[in-house]
Amino acid sequence: MIRVGIVGFDTSHAVEFTKRLNHVDVSEEYWVRGARVVAGYPGEPSPAASEELLNERIEVLRRYGVKIVDSPESLIGMVDAVMIEYNEGAKHLEASKPFIEAGLPLFIDKPLACSIDDAKEIYRLAESRGVPVFSASSLRYAVEVQKVKNSVDEVGRVLGADTYSPGMIVPFNPGLFFYVIHAIEMLYALMGRGCRMVRCFTEERWDFIVGRWVDGRIGVVRGLRHGGWGYGFTAFCENKVVSATINTAYLYTELLKKVVEMFKTGKPPIDPKETLEIIAFTEKAMESARLGKDVEVPREI
Repeated sequence: MIRVGIVGFDTSHAVEFTKRLNHVDVSEEYWVRGARVVAGYPGEPSPAASEELLNERIEVLRRYGVKIVDSPESLIGMVDAVMIEYNEGAKHLEASKPFIEAGLPLFIDKPLACSIDDAKEIYRLAESRGVPVFSASSLRYAVEVQKVKNSVDEVGRVLGADTYSPGMIVPFNPGLFFYVIHAIEMLYALMGRGCRMVRCFTEERWDFIVGRWVDGRIGVVRGLRHGGWGYGFTAFCENKVVSATINTAYLYTELLKKVVEMFKTGKPPIDPKETLEIIAFTEKAMESARLGKDVEVPREI
């Protein structure tokens, strides 16, 4: 059984992931086997989480059998792998350093970072120590998305895709990095990497992003702040058009299966180059919105 430590209780994922790994307060169909959260560091109050909220989650996680520690470094020697769950992507580089140095496999919740420079540094440090690092939105592993990816013989290659998600804006993560990144991850899960130009149209009610891939394919992302909210996509494939609204019930379970597999094998399920391109795409989309024009996504990241 892999012993897992959690750093940062300011997202509900700290509780929800523990439910599924420790098999508490959720039915068996949502359980993920092979790992257990044994310890956690809640972090300090911040714009992402009040002291009251952190205290509530500390008490819940204690009931789930999680030992609460006073510093992130206290987890070293207690756990075999770490999940960094700070909502604030800008904290992820510094938060990851002691665990990379200790050689512990890391899952870093979305976003990996809020800048391409920080994201590259995380992977550089991890590579220098031979530490596996994995970061993703749970939307990437939605059953509906995976069905398209696993049905190439039937539907054919994805020629283009439109994705959508809620697009809330918060003070602790810049722009698209908080919630629109869910739809961006879905787009990359369907299209793969290779975007070379991005244009973002943004206003109070929504964000609308158009990406042009190197092979001419077009990917579109909508971040919704007005009207109906939800998650979904339309994939334009060689043999048919596939549209789906995402059933969110199994998202965390499907993501955690990939996390536990990576903790066991040391092999991240996503090429780091794709994750880096997602961060670059997001960063450049925000730049496009500011400048009001197309912006190139770097070819070499």
